[in-house]
Amino acid sequence: MAKYTKLQTLTAIKETGMVPVFYHSDLQIAQHVLKACYDGGVRAFEFTNRGDFAQEIFGALAKYAAKECPGLVLGAGTIVDAGTASLYIQLGANFIVGPLYNPDIAKVCNRRCIPYCPGCGSVSEIGFAQEAGCDLCKVFPAGNVGGPSFVKNILAPMPWSMIMVTGGVDPSRENLEAWFKAGVTCVGMGSKLFPKDAIAGGDWGRITQICREALGYIAGARTM
Repeated sequence: MAKYTKLQTLTAIKETGMVPVFYHSDLQIAQHVLKACYDGGVRAFEFTNRGDFAQEIFGALAKYAAKECPGLVLGAGTIVDAGTASLYIQLGANFIVGPLYNPDIAKVCNRRCIPYCPGCGSVSEIGFAQEAGCDLCKVFPAGNVGGPSFVKNILAPMPWSMIMVTGGVDPSRENLEAWFKAGVTCVGMGSKLFPKDAIAGGDWGRITQICREALGYIAGARTM
């Protein structure tokens, strides 16, 4: 079951401003990456359901995070149906993320009082998701549906919206400043945070440094 309340989870995501998105079938690599991100200042992490037995890796990762990464909020991503959401919640997911909006998942998450962040590609989808209790909506794929201007134009008539963008985000100052100036609550970021050669070579310090720099850019953008 979730370790943190819905409010605690949303607060961690909002305050950090970045949610790393990662999957690997090797538990030890997943643990190293999680710890590297944590050491870089990350306090919300999404492990994606993208391989066979991914739930087993997630369950072990949740136990590891509880011991080695105090204060880290761990969630499950790439969730497209209610049954899978229930499975990950039982394994300790503090939030659920999906590439699409499924109202059945919203019911499951609301029942267990954890955030559901669905993928939305239009203003109407965001509106329907909010109506179902989704406080934080994910614009996906953000780089394809309009970029920062799309987010800015959503917030003009719907300023209460909390938006996470995934897809089209990279850890550069220019990119992050553009998204946060547009008004995003946070960004989700995958492969750009985890260079293949760093993973292959076990250069966990490099991942820590990338995360630390990205969070610095985010903090700077929020003061502009």
